[in-house]
Amino acid sequence: MKSIIGRKMGMTEVFAKDGTMYPVTVIEVLPNVVIQKKTIEKDGYEALQVGYEDIEAKRLSKPELGIFEKAGVSPKENLIELQGDEIYAKNVGEEINVDIFASGEVVDVIGTTKGHGYVGTIKRYHHHIGPKAHGSGYHRGVGSFANNGRDNNRVIPGKKMSGHWRPHQATILNLTVVEVNAEKNYMLIKGAVPGPKKSLVVVRSAALTQFGKPVVKELVSHEEKGE
Repeated sequence: MKSIIGRKMGMTEVFAKDGTMYPVTVIEVLPNVVIQKKTIEKDGYEALQVGYEDIEAKRLSKPELGIFEKAGVSPKENLIELQGDEIYAKNVGEEINVDIFASGEVVDVIGTTKGHGYVGTIKRYHHHIGPKAHGSGYHRGVGSFANNGRDNNRVIPGKKMSGHWRPHQATILNLTVVEVNAEKNYMLIKGAVPGPKKSLVVVRSAALTQFGKPVVKELVSHEEKGE
């Protein structure tokens, strides 16, 4: 098992030499720098805390800067824990690069979905809409807040009301790596992954591997395209 942090940059398409078209998601994968190693003796589990993307020191507090000074690395904007036997051998200060994956591998991608924004109870909880005829002016309201005479001076916790709906973590299983470019720090993954553009994602080895790996045919190079 192995995993790495990347940033979703958008979607495009690539073509194999036989004309097969792959819709792919472009994920920028800058070097993941190991900041701390979690051990079973001290923390109860094994993991690597890695930093992603440099940030100016003046934007961090002194306690935050102390984390990076202890590891002997430049300040990072994002700190995320990764797990995997193949990457746990890395020591503090070392980098995890995109070339730990290869074309044809099956991976899972974890990201945060876009969500629906601020919505009402009819969309959020499937409440019934009010009558639309005979002069009724009540259509999409939240309904009465009364509690049958009990605790009418407050709103009971758990009351279904309008609000921000459904940005949550999602994992897309068994996607295929189409291309890995270690020089330009990106990878192409067949299909869509969760989250908006520029959002962080975690790419890991497939937890529930399918029978047999999907076949990825040889792509047309940029030289052959004349680019």
